[in-house]
Amino acid sequence: MALFGPRYAQVAVKDNSLRGAVYYLASGHGGPDPGALGHLGKHILPEDEYAYDVTIRLARALIEHGATVYMIIRDRNDGIRDDKILKLDHDEVTYPNQTIPLSQVTRLRQCTDAVNRLNQKHKGAYQRLVTIHVDSRSEGQTIDVFFYHHENSAVGKRLAKNIHRSFSAGYKRHQPNRSYLGNVSDRSTLYVVRNSHPPTVFIELGNIRNEKDQRRFLLAGNRQVLANWIYDGMRADYRAR
Repeated sequence: MALFGPRYAQVAVKDNSLRGAVYYLASGHGGPDPGALGHLGKHILPEDEYAYDVTIRLARALIEHGATVYMIIRDRNDGIRDDKILKLDHDEVTYPNQTIPLSQVTRLRQCTDAVNRLNQKHKGAYQRLVTIHVDSRSEGQTIDVFFYHHENSAVGKRLAKNIHRSFSAGYKRHQPNRSYLGNVSDRSTLYVVRNSHPPTVFIELGNIRNEKDQRRFLLAGNRQVLANWIYDGMRADYRAR
């Protein structure tokens, strides 16, 4: 698949355990809006680039197991990148090929409208939207990955809890001496959560301004782990449907 870049373009379907599932994946910001900005020495760390790389890795994992996947925010030439510093660009588009506007409300409406049109196309199927962001807080504040859902969506809450359980298990395996403090909560005020028709989970991966949290995004292997843990939670949710 060309969207994954030359190194990752060939996707071998390992099984069809997610056949029938339709996923919409939207990384935060994009186009003229890079989102939150962190810094590492002289380098700028743009939220949209790191969120995109985790999101597209997640897309590939889902496709490997037979899911139908739509990348709602798309970059036609970045693909999956293994660099530590991901260069900021502004050429992302909204599915299928819409120029992303600068206005925040217009941009968010464009994203949700794209999802909702596809949701109608796949009416009756198991459908979920996952939108992935990186938070920005004071430099000294370390945060764990946390999850939002709509207050009236029991299905969205279940998906969020399944992904949260995957992260809890992952930290228990790989960092047994560290408490995982990420949580699940409702936040219906978020535009995408409030206006998207499929059940939606909004994920914040950490604080891009915090040195410890930056390690979660800077290494390609860590970004892959984040994608894998999100995938594991989504797979568990699909199996429990």
